[in-house]
Amino acid sequence: MACLLGHLDNPKVDPRKPYTEIGGKDCFSGRTCDERYLTRFIADHRLPCNPTTAFLTPGLRNIDRPLTTNIQIIGRPRELYVETLRLLDDVFRKRVNPDTLLSEIVRILILMRNEKLARIESLLDSLERGKGSLPLSSEAIVALIEQHLACKNSSRLPALIVAAAYQVAGEKLGERVLPLNAHNAADLQTGSLGDIEVCLAGDDNVVTAYEMKMKKVTHDDIDTAINKITSAKTPVNNYIFITTDGIDTEVAEYATSFYERSGGVEIAILDCVGFLRHFLHLFHRIRTDFLDTYQKLVLAEPDSAISQTLKEAFLVLRQAAETGE
Repeated sequence: MACLLGHLDNPKVDPRKPYTEIGGKDCFSGRTCDERYLTRFIADHRLPCNPTTAFLTPGLRNIDRPLTTNIQIIGRPRELYVETLRLLDDVFRKRVNPDTLLSEIVRILILMRNEKLARIESLLDSLERGKGSLPLSSEAIVALIEQHLACKNSSRLPALIVAAAYQVAGEKLGERVLPLNAHNAADLQTGSLGDIEVCLAGDDNVVTAYEMKMKKVTHDDIDTAINKITSAKTPVNNYIFITTDGIDTEVAEYATSFYERSGGVEIAILDCVGFLRHFLHLFHRIRTDFLDTYQKLVLAEPDSAISQTLKEAFLVLRQAAETGE
């Protein structure tokens, strides 16, 4: 899309040369086309594309030569890149009209978007119709989310579990959770302390930070957290690791030992499911609100963070839990 847009804007440029590093009057910046025009267009119309510029993805990041048909782009599925290069070559050789091709790409993306939205709407309707008079118990909700965590590519889910908990209980706690950063944004890039940041109500200073791990927390993780805490502009009370893996006793003790040395900053490692179970029993009367909020957060995430399959899986699992089927 960026290559076609650059060529349509200036027909003198070669659609196969979206890198200014190539040099010459017929090259252009595909990344600029992405960032300046396509990102907003894709977001406004909820098209099923990567929300960041394609020229920052591994397949296209470090190329400094024309995108001709003999170049090898490493990406999956491989056929997608092969056919993309062929289409760009067709435009260059005037076998395909760039305006027609761009319109066709947008048409197909709209069809894909509508199909995905229709499947989600159908599952939501089925879920609504199948609701019984008795809400799920806390333990049933834990079992449901454990199943969801067990699905492939679920690394974003622990952050949504904690965010949903603070969203529904924040008023009672006198705390609020800050908006989540993108799932693939590094803390160094965003300047954040962790994946989840919690402030006191009416204050913007972070008092608790959560970092999610889909593996065991290590000594290095603790040391990195200590560096972030000591360099923070305002004091932090808690830095909590949430892991879906086991907890090493020695590492947990190492984290605990920082409390006195820091003058009162506590670092802790919690099991993700254990955190969820304790929260749901502590706030038993709002357990359904938590589940509804978690569902909204899951469905609102871009497909690059939570795939369509993972979104549909949650709705299917919830329907099965609530109907007993």
